[in-house]
Amino acid sequence: MTDHIEAKKEEIAKTVIMPGDPLRAKFIAENYLKDYKLVNQVRGIYAYTGTYKGKTITVMASGMGIPSMGTYSYELYKLYDVENIIRIGTTGAYTKDLNIYDLLLVDKCYSESTYAKVLSNTDDKFAYPSNYLNEIILKTAEYLNDSITLSTIHCSDVFYEKENKFQELYKKYNCQAGEMESFSLFHNAKILNKNAACILTVSNNIVTGTTTTSKERETTLKKMIELALEVAIKL
Repeated sequence: MTDHIEAKKEEIAKTVIMPGDPLRAKFIAENYLKDYKLVNQVRGIYAYTGTYKGKTITVMASGMGIPSMGTYSYELYKLYDVENIIRIGTTGAYTKDLNIYDLLLVDKCYSESTYAKVLSNTDDKFAYPSNYLNEIILKTAEYLNDSITLSTIHCSDVFYEKENKFQELYKKYNCQAGEMESFSLFHNAKILNKNAACILTVSNNIVTGTTTTSKERETTLKKMIELALEVAIKL
């Protein structure tokens, strides 16, 4: 156990699916896992371990932001011997070419965060997922006839950024969308020799102004959830 996770080591599976929202973790457990057990609720960060098609899987919330994801993913990798973390989250599109509910698979993440500098004294501004996991995700998406787009995304420390900053990031780094967790996840996986991936669903488009409700984000991300679960059983 840690200050943040009360589960016993054997109660956490080798593969963890991580939504940001604790209620989304609860929704996944109740609707997809068999014989699931609530193994963490410290600070309201729910974690459930159960089986999906016979495979033991943990679904655990990451909370919001780079520090929260950084803390939980580091402890899961380092102290619970987790091998694979698949983040499933929502993202705001930086281009009108992306529509609500489009699926993105992150292949590069840019961030202004100092997370990598503070943790491991590196000046990395880009972080990358595991090719191993991304290849499985792409093959599984093809098998499921899911359309998914490989994307560069922006991972920010700040939700309410200055107006039109997204346009600068799209032009300079080809950041097609923004979120707040993947940078620390990818960096932790890199320094700890683990696997990480990030599947995102477009929940709003900053250019067009289209958006989803909080309830829709909690319960209607079925395609992303099922893709992550189908990948998990292959690991």
